[in-house]
Amino acid sequence: MQSQMSILTEMAEDLTHNSEIFNRTERLLGAEAMEQLRHARVIIFGVGGVGSWAAEALARTGVGHLTLVDADRVAVTNINRQAEATVATVGEVKVEAMARRLREISPDISLALRAERYTAATAGNFSLEQYDFIIDAIDALADKSALILHAASLQGPGFASSMGAALRIDPTRVKVAEFWKVQGCPLAAALRSRFRRSGIRPRRKVQCVYSDEPALPNLGDAVADDGAMTYNKAAVNGSLCHITAVFGMNLAALAVRHIIGA
Repeated sequence: MQSQMSILTEMAEDLTHNSEIFNRTERLLGAEAMEQLRHARVIIFGVGGVGSWAAEALARTGVGHLTLVDADRVAVTNINRQAEATVATVGEVKVEAMARRLREISPDISLALRAERYTAATAGNFSLEQYDFIIDAIDALADKSALILHAASLQGPGFASSMGAALRIDPTRVKVAEFWKVQGCPLAAALRSRFRRSGIRPRRKVQCVYSDEPALPNLGDAVADDGAMTYNKAAVNGSLCHITAVFGMNLAALAVRHIIGA
């Protein structure tokens, strides 16, 4: 008798070679848009609470290639909000755990995994001009500012950046605005101050996902996970899945709209 595992494997193989996985997407967007998505290349910097959900949404929508960039490993404290984080993946390299999840969703997806950190010093290692869209879901201020300046200097790829998603509880306060028009976000204010002091500003407009909800205070004690040490975070802030996921979904929406010209 055929085992349940072999039956599931055969079903997955059958689905790989037909369009049923993305049928509902194609019914909404059309065949031409599906081809554009299938040939699109998107790079995501940071696959944590925001970037992991952006990656999952893009895979479920039919984007053909994703490059995932994150130097971190899954920590226990990630489980409350990150798509790839479960008790079974604690300790795994995040981009590898995320890749396994994405391949279970979209078996034909092309993935490039970069378990490394983006910084001003490593910027030259990333050929961003080869992508259709760049997503910034980096936490560290210095790295984030470097990526914004880098991505905004390119004319070809679309680009969107996540502002601070921590310390919020109301998903209806999540919005999209151009970087210099973001209001009520301490991270955006810190970035703008950094750019003004340096005299170097983004060369083009940058769409940002942010929340205008006033940041709440942290309560209780924090457990420093690997990410806090890897990225030298100034603070370990409380955050919730229903907020970080909404941020990620908005970033995915900006990418899809850019790719299909909507």
